[in-house]
Amino acid sequence: MKQTLAFDVYGTLIDTSGVYKTLERSIGAETPSFMEVWRSKQLEYSFRRGMMNTYVDFAVVTRQALDYCCLYFKKDLAETEIKDLMNAYKVLPAFADVKATLQDLQKEDYASFAFSNGSAQAVTALLEHTDIIKLFDGLVSVEKTKMFKPNPLVYQHFNESTNSEKGNTWLISGNPFDVMGALSYGMKAIWVKRSDEAVFDPWEMEPTAVVSTLTNLKTILTTYPM
Repeated sequence: MKQTLAFDVYGTLIDTSGVYKTLERSIGAETPSFMEVWRSKQLEYSFRRGMMNTYVDFAVVTRQALDYCCLYFKKDLAETEIKDLMNAYKVLPAFADVKATLQDLQKEDYASFAFSNGSAQAVTALLEHTDIIKLFDGLVSVEKTKMFKPNPLVYQHFNESTNSEKGNTWLISGNPFDVMGALSYGMKAIWVKRSDEAVFDPWEMEPTAVVSTLTNLKTILTTYPM
C-alpha cells in the first residue's frame, strides 16, 4: 500500500522566522524575545481555542498573538506596521532543504500532502509563493473541522480527506506538539529537529524517527519496516 506523507507547513516547510527582518524595523533590540513570545502565544491561542471550541481562522490567532506581544512589550505599533507584519506571514520563505527533498520524493511511490492549521487559502498562497505547491498531491487544512492540531479529529480528517489509513501515514513536522498529536492518534511521525537546542517533550511517547534536515527523510522512509 502506498505510504501517505503529511507535511506540516509552518515551522517545518516554511521558516516562520522569515518575518524577523520586518519585525526588527519596528521592535529593534527586543526582536528576538518578541519573536519568541509571538510564536509561543500563536500556538497557545490555537490550543486554547481548540479546547474551548471557539475556532477562528489561524490568521486571527496570529494577529491576536501579535496584539498580546505589543501589550506585553509595551510597543505601540502603528496600524501600518502591524499590517506589514501580518503581510510578512504571507510571503515567508521555505527552508533550504524543502524543494529538493519534495522533488526527490515525487519520483517515489508516495502520496504527499501539505497539512496545516492555516486556512486553505493562506497556505495555498504561501506554497505558490515558495514555488512548491506542484510538488504535493494536495493540501489538507484543519478549517473544515473547526479544530486545530493536536486534536485527534484533525488527524482523522486528514486520513478521510486523502483516502488513507493512519497506520500507513507519516506525519512530518518540526513541532513536537504536532508529532505527539499524530502519534497519539496512531500515525507514525518524524520530528524535524532543526535546532540542536530544540527539546522534545518528555512524555510517554517518542517520535518514530528524528531528522535534523529533510534531506534525510527519504532514508528513513525507505528503511523503516512497514
